[in-house]
Amino acid sequence: MDLSQKIDVAAFALANPYRVVVDMPQVAFRLPDKIGEQSRGLVKAFRYGLIMQGGSRVVLDTAGPVKVEKAFVLDADAGEPARLVIDLAATDRASFMRALTLDNGPERRTTAKPPEPPAKADNDARPLIVLDPGHGGIDNGARAQSGELEKDVVLQFAQILRGKLEKTGKYRVAMTRTDDTFIALSDRVKFSRSNGAALFISIHADSLPKGEGQAEGATVYTLSETASDAEAARLAEAENKADAIAGVDLTIEPDDVANILFDLAQRETKTYSTKFARGVVGELKTSARLHKHPLKSAGFKVLTAPDVPSVLIELGYMSTKGDLKMMTSDVWQTKTAGAVAQAVDSFFGPRLARGQAGAN
Repeated sequence: MDLSQKIDVAAFALANPYRVVVDMPQVAFRLPDKIGEQSRGLVKAFRYGLIMQGGSRVVLDTAGPVKVEKAFVLDADAGEPARLVIDLAATDRASFMRALTLDNGPERRTTAKPPEPPAKADNDARPLIVLDPGHGGIDNGARAQSGELEKDVVLQFAQILRGKLEKTGKYRVAMTRTDDTFIALSDRVKFSRSNGAALFISIHADSLPKGEGQAEGATVYTLSETASDAEAARLAEAENKADAIAGVDLTIEPDDVANILFDLAQRETKTYSTKFARGVVGELKTSARLHKHPLKSAGFKVLTAPDVPSVLIELGYMSTKGDLKMMTSDVWQTKTAGAVAQAVDSFFGPRLARGQAGAN
């Protein structure tokens, strides 16, 4: 990879799936579209992007276990630009795992943290709502054939929804990301729990691989160990790979994120999540096209907070032209965000009314 100037890089390998991560200072990538999608040699595919403010990352999916023999940047010389060089060699799994165990560089594997929520005054009893725009940074999410990216569409929608909720004055609102940075799934869950969120809304846009049919419309998901159907299972599996896509070491994930069974034991939270999900579906009927089965459940890691009602809203399908046209429309986004905000009002209405009566 040619560079405009010499930079420092660090490369390391990860397993399950096999991949090589190359960390570097924040750079502006100027590469041909879809360049990383074709297999060559030991590399099945690669992706690149922002991993945190000040840091960029390239992740290479490999066909099997490999060792990083060299990772360096050549100086610009004789009219040639600086160049990033990564030399990989095939190895066996035993050697790979042994080298992985000896690797003492977890401090390199840093990702961005969610921004701090708005400060809470001592007498501020307003519930905190956390909006979670999916993907970001190196993880683009679904890509439309015309080039639009899921991470951009859902961030714009979340910003509009935040504005509508804040305008009511009834809620404090925080977002897991406010720009194009990557936030690990576990950090999104921790953020909502550590800040005492009263509701967590994750926002995404689905896509069907070419040749697997066509679907359309919005869907609202809640957490379940058993997916409601095959499509829900497929989507949850894809969304749960976000950390692997960004080159996060999944071996350091806390048990409470992976242990969905524990979370399912929190029946009150699950009940509230389902109640809110039904409310969202009811409101979306007035503004958006709904999927033929708009209320579903599956094992999404991002919904696993045991004490925070949580839903995941798929606004539509990036792979369906009609849905894409709506999702990228400012008018549609504003109207649909208004419908979700109304569902929030209906969900918290009785609680806020009780609180106001108590205050009086």
